[in-house]
Amino acid sequence: MVSTSHNPVDTQPPAPGFAHATSATGSRSIHISGQVGTDASGRVVEGGLAAQTTQALLNLGRALEAAGGKAADLVSVRFYVVDWDPSKFEALGAAGAAARVHYEFPETAVTLVGVAALFTPEHLIEIEGVAVAD
Repeated sequence: MVSTSHNPVDTQPPAPGFAHATSATGSRSIHISGQVGTDASGRVVEGGLAAQTTQALLNLGRALEAAGGKAADLVSVRFYVVDWDPSKFEALGAAGAAARVHYEFPETAVTLVGVAALFTPEHLIEIEGVAVAD
């Protein structure tokens, strides 16, 4: 798979840690359902938004591997964060750094959506993605 990030330099501000657009070539699309911060037993991890985000990213990586892909194959990711406000950005950044110890997530197209709630009140974040693999 070949993935290329695109950032229009004359018309939009720099994209710190993500790409404004991603193009990819490959033979297979993989759509990863929303992953939440639960461990292998289904329990929500303790430690708030940062811990749940790290776990959700690890779960995303594992789901992608189960489908025959790898983290580098990701072309877009969507974050759904309960009661989003900019003060939560630091927790997301720390979680991303922690997850990158296990998976080499690329700088890809990213969307962050603030939501009122997820399917259970314990979940603070849900992350879904699309990958293109060979």
